[in-house]
Amino acid sequence: MITAIHHGQKFDTMLPVRAPGDIEYLVKESEVITGRPGRKFVISGADRLVYRIQWHPIGYKVQRLDDADNPTCTLYMLPGEFHMHSLGEALRAGQLFSPPVSR
Repeated sequence: MITAIHHGQKFDTMLPVRAPGDIEYLVKESEVITGRPGRKFVISGADRLVYRIQWHPIGYKVQRLDDADNPTCTLYMLPGEFHMHSLGEALRAGQLFSPPVSR
């Protein structure tokens, strides 16, 4: 069964992710501000798929999240492989966003 994820965050309050380098910056920014690993990213669309991306020694740790923010799938990838993932497709299409972080 496929579950649509509907988080309360509106896209007009989210930060657009415009380039692959934005991901590393946003992840590190979130980790410094919150003290927690990773940052959420949302693909705009009917399902509003939510992922957590963490910096990992080999590249990225990408986790698909359910509506309770629990990981349903974990994938490790090199930065050069990111473009092949649905997150990379969303980035190219201008459909990748990240909620702002706060302490």
